[in-house]
Amino acid sequence: MNENNINQGHTKTDRFDKESVFLREATLDDISALEKLLNCCYRETAGWTNEADLIGGIRTTSAELAAVINDPNHYYFVYPKTITGNRDGEETGEILGCIAVDIKTDADSNKKAYIGMFAVHPILQGQGVGNVILQAAETFADRHLQSQNQPSRLTMSILSHRPELLAYYERRGYKLNGNKMPFPNDGNNGEPKREDLELLELEKMVG
Repeated sequence: MNENNINQGHTKTDRFDKESVFLREATLDDISALEKLLNCCYRETAGWTNEADLIGGIRTTSAELAAVINDPNHYYFVYPKTITGNRDGEETGEILGCIAVDIKTDADSNKKAYIGMFAVHPILQGQGVGNVILQAAETFADRHLQSQNQPSRLTMSILSHRPELLAYYERRGYKLNGNKMPFPNDGNNGEPKREDLELLELEKMVG
């Protein structure tokens, strides 16, 4: 897929300028950098999006990331750091942001897009980079689902006890839909630090 499909109108000129953010599809070569970014953003204390007070352990593994990248229904996009700060510049190997769009089909053959594995490097948080990445993913998902000739349904899950994160997504049009489940205590995505931790589902209709 051409990266312009998900990032029309943005040219990389300054790595800290939100208007310069560009995305390309992730490859297996990105796994190490993605694992580092996700575990940093979710499990360490840097940045405002971390879950360190609620969950210990790791956020993801190289095997999980490889499965996502190889899944034909899963589109994983990354914002790579380059030496020059331009989209055409040589990449340094570091990933500054990422987001995944998983196209799912329900029992009635209706499709929806699940947005997950969303992260922005702590040094860039609070500068609008996440807004650009999320909007690009939403645009991509809407275009992918438009063939249904009906509004596109976007969903995501967030942890309970994160009112600031819920408020962030509500400002961007997402709403709780009442679906929730206990946080899985299977060791695959970290270890919950409180027994009442849940995953809450949000959804947004676009198009």
